[in-house]
Amino acid sequence: MNPTAADDDAAFTDFLHTLRVWDLPELPGFDPDTAPGAPLPLFREWLRSAAAAGQPEPHTMTLATADADGRPDVRTLMLHGADARGWHFASHSGSAKGRQLAARPVAALGFYWAAQARQVRVRGPVTAAPAAESQADLHGRSTGALAAALTGRMSGVLGSTAELERASADAWERAQADPETPVPSWTRYVLDPVEVEFFQGDARRRHVRLRYRRTESRDWARELLWP
Repeated sequence: MNPTAADDDAAFTDFLHTLRVWDLPELPGFDPDTAPGAPLPLFREWLRSAAAAGQPEPHTMTLATADADGRPDVRTLMLHGADARGWHFASHSGSAKGRQLAARPVAALGFYWAAQARQVRVRGPVTAAPAAESQADLHGRSTGALAAALTGRMSGVLGSTAELERASADAWERAQADPETPVPSWTRYVLDPVEVEFFQGDARRRHVRLRYRRTESRDWARELLWP
């Protein structure tokens, strides 16, 4: 007898129930009373700790935006920096995320480091960095990154993989011949945080959640959240 859709749904749900999170011998502790007065130092400490714990690609993050109609969108990309101005990432201004940020210049970031059962969430307005800084960001990366940027048309409809192969080959040739080739659409974005939450998982589900919230005076208020 062939399985029905309901059987397949039930089997998939059963499979999900077999999966476990934080299957680690020990989870790191987190005492919010010892946290610094601002979120940036703690974020840098946690990212370095995640890398030391073996977390693959700890500098990757999810970026959530909304389009002009308010419909949410999300994708995974790399962190390009975190400093006093905010959290940095980059893309083409004509990409889906670039168009969405032009229409609604606010976003949220999410970092998940399963190796230590930790998450960091960041929310705030987004601005585009000056063109010179954006180009320096691109040309400080690999030849492959420049070739990908030169290929362009990010998020556009692709006619065929052969079309991509031709465009990519041309872009690689240009990138190798002139590593300083400008890509005017390449934009470095900076998210100025208004909220930053640090989540430390606990095996008994007594998770520690510490939120930093920007006040009107641009200081940081700290508050614990229920799990």
